[in-house]
Order: sequence, then C-alpha cells, then structure tokens
Amino acid sequence: MRNTITIAGKEFKSYLASPMAYIVTGIFLIATGFFFSISPATYTETSINGFLQAGVILLLLFAPLLTMRLLAEERKLGTIELLLTAPVRDSEIILGKFLGGLGILTVMLGLTLYYPLLLIIFGDPDMGPIGAGYLGLLLLGYTALAIGIFTSSLTSNQIVAAVVAIGILLALYFVGFAASFLPEALGEVIGYFSLSNYFPDFMRGIVDTRGIIYYLSITALFLFLAIRSLENSRWS
Repeated sequence: MRNTITIAGKEFKSYLASPMAYIVTGIFLIATGFFFSISPATYTETSINGFLQAGVILLLLFAPLLTMRLLAEERKLGTIELLLTAPVRDSEIILGKFLGGLGILTVMLGLTLYYPLLLIIFGDPDMGPIGAGYLGLLLLGYTALAIGIFTSSLTSNQIVAAVVAIGILLALYFVGFAASFLPEALGEVIGYFSLSNYFPDFMRGIVDTRGIIYYLSITALFLFLAIRSLENSRWS
C-alpha cells in the first residue's frame, strides 16, 4: 500500500508540473460553465443538469488526455524497464497511477462546485439531484481513467493511447442508443453495458446500486486488463 501511495503522490505532483493538466482543466471549466449558464434548467429548475449533460461527454473526451502519458511516456522514454525492475507489484503501479489521475480529476470536478454554490446563493435548489449527479460524474470518471490507463499500457504513443481510449468510451456510451434499434430482449442486454444507461438516474437524484456496481465493475475490469498488460511487458 505504501508503494501505491508513493506512486500516486509522484503522479499527482507530475500533473501539477505539467501544462496539460492545467489546459484540460481550464477547457473543462470553460465548457461546462458555458453549458451551465445557457441551460434553461439552471434558471427554471434551479438545477445543474446543463452542467451534468455536458460534463458527461467532456469527461469521456478529456479523461484520456489525463491518462495518455501515464504508461505510454514510460515506454517512450525507456523508464518502463526501471519501473518493472523496481521492488513493486504491477498492481501497485497501476493503482498508484490510477489514484494519481483520480486526484487531479477530483480537483477538476471540485472546481465546478462553484455552479451549485451559485444556485444556493441565488435560489433554493434540491441538493439530492446535485449530490447524486456529482457521484455519477465521479463514478464515470473512475471508468474513463481506468480505460485510459489500459490503453496507455498498450503503446508508447500518447496520442494513440488517447484516441483508442476515447473510441472505447464513446462506443460504450452510445451503444445504449444503438440498442433501441434492436429487438427488445437483445436491446436490454446490450443497453446494460452502456455508460449512458445509468447516468440519467443520477441526474434525477436516484442513486441506483446497479449503476454503482456497473461503473465500479467496468473500472475494475480495465484496471485488471492494465495490470495484465503490464505483466506481459515484464516478460516480453
């Protein structure tokens, strides 16, 4: 556990020293602020649905930009060999890098608390959907980071890692919409694996354990695949 925390701290500090984290965070805040301000729900329902609807897609696009360097850069610089020969487990490496990415993602989402704060100051919002919405975004962020780390473990090219991760995330997100054109039974099964299937419940203030289990399961799956990919690198 100590090794995991050490790696997480190192990665978080490297984010703070990198312009990429500031660029991604800045664009994320500008874009979500724009959609929050123009959404009719902000004024008629005193809700953050405008921010949440945009935040979902932006997370799918930006989270891979935060993770693309985590292992791909190690491969490119040749430091992956040093990392693999260090007295740390592969699982500790992956979890440490995941927690480092999660740290900057939490900061990024934390800065958006300005939006519900405005609603509290100027209105009387229902805090249930707001809290559930943030929980949904955080769970979705877990999944996006895990997929990004997995694709970063496959290549030394950061751009390729980001593009592949975005492709997987968008495919998992929009497969739910494609399911509506399939026979009902098959559509329900395919819809179960869609990232978009559970988030609307969080926006309505419904914390469904099925959604929590789904997001955590997909996160665990891709972290496991990243660990196995790193193990293969050790023996290749």
